[in-house]
Amino acid sequence: MKKIQLALLLLATMVLATSCVEDKVYEGPSKIESVSMMPEAPTSFDDVVVTAVVSGLQSVKTATLNYKAGSNSGSVPMSGNGNTWMGTIPAQPDGTKVTYTVTIVNDADFTTVSPEKEYTVGDKPSDFTKLVLNELYAAADADEGKYIELYNNGDDPIKLKDVVIKKDETESWRGLAEDVIMGHSYYTIVGAKGTTPHGLSSGFSNKKSVLIEIYDPNNNLIDKFQRGEKEDAWGNQSLAKVTGSWSRCPNGTGKFMITDQTTLGAKNPDTGVEDPTVVQ
Repeated sequence: MKKIQLALLLLATMVLATSCVEDKVYEGPSKIESVSMMPEAPTSFDDVVVTAVVSGLQSVKTATLNYKAGSNSGSVPMSGNGNTWMGTIPAQPDGTKVTYTVTIVNDADFTTVSPEKEYTVGDKPSDFTKLVLNELYAAADADEGKYIELYNNGDDPIKLKDVVIKKDETESWRGLAEDVIMGHSYYTIVGAKGTTPHGLSSGFSNKKSVLIEIYDPNNNLIDKFQRGEKEDAWGNQSLAKVTGSWSRCPNGTGKFMITDQTTLGAKNPDTGVEDPTVVQ
């Protein structure tokens, strides 16, 4: 009898051991070890890259970045392999609050969702002291070919919304919300007398006295170009015809010089010819 009981006990133990192997006890959800973002303090010019580090015995089948930005929402497939997966939230307007989570589905079809994280888009205040008039070209045969070029001497973007250009003491151009000049970059206002959709509303002569001024949104004078004198009115003083541009030489920082080479949206020559009629 004891031998029979012992045999039955051994048989039960073998069945139990086999059952445990077949149950695949290693199957289960993956673990999201960490979720991080770069840059850590995004501006409206930055896409945000979210990185998730995942652990577990099962491989990742899909990784998804879900986000809500203001009233908008989006879902982005994440790319990667092994334990590290990355996805990108596109740049959002200044002041937007963004929340996001990462969802992992592994090969055993278990789903894991990370805790929600958030950030608020915050732009640095524009440093208008870095903004200059850089090149002025009034010698084109037609008004639509004339232009005024601005340059940003700083590292950070400058928003031109409500920046004003006055010609002869009258407003001739005002920046819109979409007008931005990146660090060490150019912004060119092409066209005079309203010949282009966002050009100067007034004329621009290469043989008359002229005053071009640029003001920040708080009406502080940033920079100016003056050729000749006002006398009874700007534009009434006849001067020698200039066929090239008035360009800051060297670029962004120097005095206004006459340059034969026009450099719309590009670096000015290092030197030019002095114009004695320009007030420096």
